[in-house]
Amino acid sequence: MTEKELAQQRAHVGMVFQGFYLWPHLNARDNVAIGPMKVRGMSKAEACELAEAMLAKVHMSHKVDEFPERLSGGQQQRVAIARALAQEPKLLLFDEPTSALDPELVGEVLKVIHELADEGRSMVLVTHEIHFARDVADWVIYMGDGGIVEEGPADKVLGDPQHPRTRSFLRQILEH
Repeated sequence: MTEKELAQQRAHVGMVFQGFYLWPHLNARDNVAIGPMKVRGMSKAEACELAEAMLAKVHMSHKVDEFPERLSGGQQQRVAIARALAQEPKLLLFDEPTSALDPELVGEVLKVIHELADEGRSMVLVTHEIHFARDVADWVIYMGDGGIVEEGPADKVLGDPQHPRTRSFLRQILEH
């Protein structure tokens, strides 16, 4: 695949990282608008309108003018989700989106991801939030040592795992 073809593929994928990676010198609106301006060539006015719509989608309309340092971890992660959505991706990738959050903030991020799943968005979610995965996922892949240990429908893999390693992992996670 050429670099140009690879870039075209990347344009259809949105990524939400564990660590938010928001620009500290930009408010929430501008953190979301910068991608559409730089990557998609939108005018500032168009990009800001889109940013405000995406921030509303993740329940952050009331914080559009706030800078990251003034936002909680859950709010920062929701801005990061809005930023990914603003690229209008065909696929959203979430890398442990709740791992850097205090336990009381996890729910607000999971609520937004659940709403996106309810819209029928294609997502790949790396998580240890097993109950959430069971509720929102169509397909679950349990990985270990760089390979697939078990995969299948969420209810099957998480409710009746066949591999001993999957069973052991779920016992450890669900007992805590």
